[in-house]
Amino acid sequence: MFKSITRFSVRLVERYLPDPYIFVVILTLVAGVAAMWSESKTPMEVIDIWGNGFWGLLSFTMQMLLVLMAGYMLASTPAVKAILSALASLPRSPGAAIILVTFVALIADWINWGFGLVVSALFAKEIAKKVRVDYRLLVASAYSGFIVWHGGLAGSVPLTIATEGHFQASKIGIIGTGETIFSTFNLLIVLALFIAVPLVNRLMMPSEEESVYISPELLEQDAKAQEDAANAADNRPAARLENSTILAMLIGIAGLAYLFNYYVIKQGGLNLNVINFTFLFLAIVLHGNARNLLNSLNEAVKGGAGIIIQFPFYAGIMAIMVDSGLAKTLSDWFVSFATVDSLPFWTFMSAGLVNMFVPSGGGQWAVQAPVVIASAQALGADMPRVAMAVAWGDAWTNLLQPFWALPVLAIAGLKAKDIMGFCLIQLFVTGVIISIGLTYF
Repeated sequence: MFKSITRFSVRLVERYLPDPYIFVVILTLVAGVAAMWSESKTPMEVIDIWGNGFWGLLSFTMQMLLVLMAGYMLASTPAVKAILSALASLPRSPGAAIILVTFVALIADWINWGFGLVVSALFAKEIAKKVRVDYRLLVASAYSGFIVWHGGLAGSVPLTIATEGHFQASKIGIIGTGETIFSTFNLLIVLALFIAVPLVNRLMMPSEEESVYISPELLEQDAKAQEDAANAADNRPAARLENSTILAMLIGIAGLAYLFNYYVIKQGGLNLNVINFTFLFLAIVLHGNARNLLNSLNEAVKGGAGIIIQFPFYAGIMAIMVDSGLAKTLSDWFVSFATVDSLPFWTFMSAGLVNMFVPSGGGQWAVQAPVVIASAQALGADMPRVAMAVAWGDAWTNLLQPFWALPVLAIAGLKAKDIMGFCLIQLFVTGVIISIGLTYF
C-alpha cells in the first residue's frame, strides 16, 4: 500500500512538476494575480512593487552562493571526504544506505543547514559508489533531513528573537533559545522526526524493476578527473605560490584567529556571515594550498546557476506578498479562527503556505511576526511556541518548494522532479508529527 502511494506520488511529480525556474515564474504570476484580487491592486501597481523588490535579496543571494561554495569546499577537503568515505562503507544493503544517509543529513542539518545541505548531498554520492540503491530516493533522503533545520542550532527565527535589539524586542522582549530550540516541545518534535523520517524513506524504497540507479564507475570517473586536474604537473613559478602550504596557512590561521576572538573572547552569536567565514577558512586550512581550494571552488560554482537566476524572482515575490499586504491578509485569515490552544497549529499552517512564496526563514518572520505576535498576545498564547510554529512551518514546506533543494540537486546532478515525489510523502508525514508536537507536546 505504502509503495503504491509512493509510486503514484513519484509519477505525479515527475509528470507535472516543472523546472524550478518555471516554478518560480508561475509563483510570481500567482502572487501577482492574488494581490490584484485580494488587495485591490492594479496590474501596474503590482508590477511596480515586483520590479522595485526584484533586487531586494542581492546580499542574501551572495550569502547563499557562499553557503554553497564554502560548504562544498569544506566538505570536499581530504579530511571531510575521508570521514564521509568511511561512513559510506558501513551500510551493506540499500535499506541501510537510505537510513544512514537520512540520519547523517538530519544531524548535519540540525547543526547547520548550509553545511548539512552540502554534506548530505556529497555523502549520498559517496554511498552511491558503494551500494546499489535507487539514486533518486538516496538524494531525496539526503534532502529530507533539511526538515529539522529551523528547529536546530542555526534556526533563524529562534536565533533572531534571542538577539538583543531584534526588530520585535519592544513587543516580546528577548526569548532565549532555552524556550525555543532547547524547549521540551521542540526537542520532542526533533526526536520524533529523527525516528520517522528515516523510517518513511526506507518504506518508500521502490522495487528492483522501478529503481533508477547511477553507475558507480561514472561517479568514480568524475572524482578521478577532479583529482587528476588537481595533481597536474605545473612547474611555473606562479604555480609554486598556488601550491604553497605556507601561504595557505598564513591566511588560514589569520582567519581562524579572528574566529577564536569572535567566538571565545567576544562570545559572538551565530549568523550567516560568520558561518560562511568559518566554513571558508576551515576549507583554506584543510585543503592545504590555494590550488586544491580553487579546484574545489570550480566544481562548486557549477551548482550556483539556479540560485543566481531564481533568487531575484523570489525577492520580487516577497515584495508582492509584503508590500501589497497579501502576506498579512493570509496570516490574518488563518489566525482569525484560532483559539489559545490552536493558535500554534494555525500559525504553522499559515507559515507553510507563506513559505511557498517567501522561502526565507528570516524574511518570513519579518512578514508574519507582527500578525502572530499580536494574535498570541490577544489570546494569551505561549509566545515561544507560536514563534517556533512559524519556524517549523517555514521548514515544513521546503519539502515541496524546490528553492532550497537547488544546492543538493546541483551536487547530485539531478532535477527537482526526480526527488520531489518522495519528498511529497514526507510532507504529509512530517506535517502530522509537527502539528501534534506544537499542539500537544
